[in-house]
Amino acid sequence: MSRRHILIGAGVLAAASLALAGCAGSGSPADETAATATSLSDFGDLSALEEAAKAEGALNVIALPRDWANYGEILDAFAAKYPEITINEASPDASSADEIKAAKDLAGQDTAPDVFDVGLAVALANTDQFAPYQVQGWDDIDPALKESTGLFVGDYGGYMAIGYDPDAVPAPTSLDDLLDPAYTGKVAINGDPTQAGAAFAAVGLATVQNGGTLDDFQAGVDFFQELNAAGNFLKVDVTDALIASGEVPVDFNWDYLQVSTKNALAGSRNWEVVVLPGTGYAGYYNQAINIDAPHPAAARLWQEFLYSDEAQNMWLKGGARPVRADAMAAAGTIDQKLWDALPEAPATTVVPTADQSAAAATLLGEKWAAAVQ
Repeated sequence: MSRRHILIGAGVLAAASLALAGCAGSGSPADETAATATSLSDFGDLSALEEAAKAEGALNVIALPRDWANYGEILDAFAAKYPEITINEASPDASSADEIKAAKDLAGQDTAPDVFDVGLAVALANTDQFAPYQVQGWDDIDPALKESTGLFVGDYGGYMAIGYDPDAVPAPTSLDDLLDPAYTGKVAINGDPTQAGAAFAAVGLATVQNGGTLDDFQAGVDFFQELNAAGNFLKVDVTDALIASGEVPVDFNWDYLQVSTKNALAGSRNWEVVVLPGTGYAGYYNQAINIDAPHPAAARLWQEFLYSDEAQNMWLKGGARPVRADAMAAAGTIDQKLWDALPEAPATTVVPTADQSAAAATLLGEKWAAAVQ
């Protein structure tokens, strides 16, 4: 496999809270077979699963921004393929932990989320909220990227990158460049690292670029403490609107989201993306099914769709690296042009293990607020 495409690991998120907004279709009561199915064989075949999902008539999703890794096209493709199933999209900007809180708050109601898109830290802390399910492409997925019974499974990923406005700041070539007065009040991260995966990964990147290791994120906390002391850390909840207005000239985020921002701003504002030389930080986001899903068949059909060649190529179109990419490349089903167009991967790439993620989440919970106050 070309170094351009190397990416092994899992995305990471921590904690927050929010309730699910939106409404679901009435659907039929959850079928016991669907609610306990652990693979397609429990339904018989894909056609049987499709019919069960159509009978339910709805799918509740949460925290899926349409401009995130091409989710908009994926949602629309599922809706076009299954017009009998109404997709209820709630709280697109919610965090991973918000999804879990919504599921708990709305347990037993037909407005509860059916499925989740979460990072490793939240997934590990909430396995009792997930129903095990192994999609048809299960064997194509690296064991390091999935819980062994299918409670949660990596789906798409990328590298932590820095986006910047070249008209406002010099091009950063190293982490230390961001400490320069040229970046005063201009460097942001995408959320709070105790709540959001991209922000957590920003601290992870700073850790390995600042002499630390994934066994201890203190070096990353130290960097942002120094950045804050220099007056360069911009403490805002980054949105595309803030970037478009010029209020956020520099931002840490996943490379595929940086490219999405760049494309969205084309013609109105310049936005460049750099994956810093040296050690890179990679991560995947995970799919999971709510154990209390009001539409359990639709939830499982959604998972089957997300791991199909069709949807995996849609992640690729969004600039993300699909988890089944190697198998699809070998089978000739990957969009080769998009696959070959992916940016060069860092020479050295790291991702946190489950234990490292848990330790980092604990450290950030204890140290982050004081470091950047």
